[in-house]
Amino acid sequence: MHAEPPVRSGRAKRLPRAVRERQIMDAAVDVFSRLGFHAASMDEISEVAGISKPMLYAYLGSKEELFATCIRREANRLMEAIADGVEADQPPDVQLWSGLRAFFGFVAGNRASWQVLHRQALTQGGPFARELVDLRGRAIDLVAALLVHSAEFPNVPRAGDREAESLAAALVGAGESLADWWLDHPDEPAGVVAARLMNLVWMGFGDLVAGNVWHPPSRRTAAP
Repeated sequence: MHAEPPVRSGRAKRLPRAVRERQIMDAAVDVFSRLGFHAASMDEISEVAGISKPMLYAYLGSKEELFATCIRREANRLMEAIADGVEADQPPDVQLWSGLRAFFGFVAGNRASWQVLHRQALTQGGPFARELVDLRGRAIDLVAALLVHSAEFPNVPRAGDREAESLAAALVGAGESLADWWLDHPDEPAGVVAARLMNLVWMGFGDLVAGNVWHPPSRRTAAP
């Protein structure tokens, strides 16, 4: 006579809250990136996440709250990837290159994240756009700090805080525009795209940190 297998009683073990929230946000980022904020529904998100819609609301609130939470999470992930990728003990050009490589590497591996961060958040305006402004400010601060501290290396003059901030803003804007273009040209390798931006900006940055500054020609007085 064979013993009967034990009968399992009770419900399946609940997932920890952090795991469940990550599951929900992963699904939400996927749906928001594909459908956009307005077309995305909580029904679709709950189906992709594999949970009930009441549970979705219980964990992360309304669609607006969920979208804002996704933006903040993806922004933090992006900034952590860049900060971790910067080789802080290297010369300024290598630091910048490693940061750009980390940025485009993140976008390559997380296209849905960038779609939500840049295209969806920007077009919705209001508090969502403010989240993007905060992300841009953090990125500018990171690049500006790199330029300011470039004086730690031999023969590199120190950039002023205002000068570094303005140059960092220009670089961040160029990076955002190029990443947005890249969404429509996914066949381009990440390293190639990063190298294009590096060549574009460092040809100028390299001269600036070395003290070589271009001056506009003086205007000639027009003949009477």
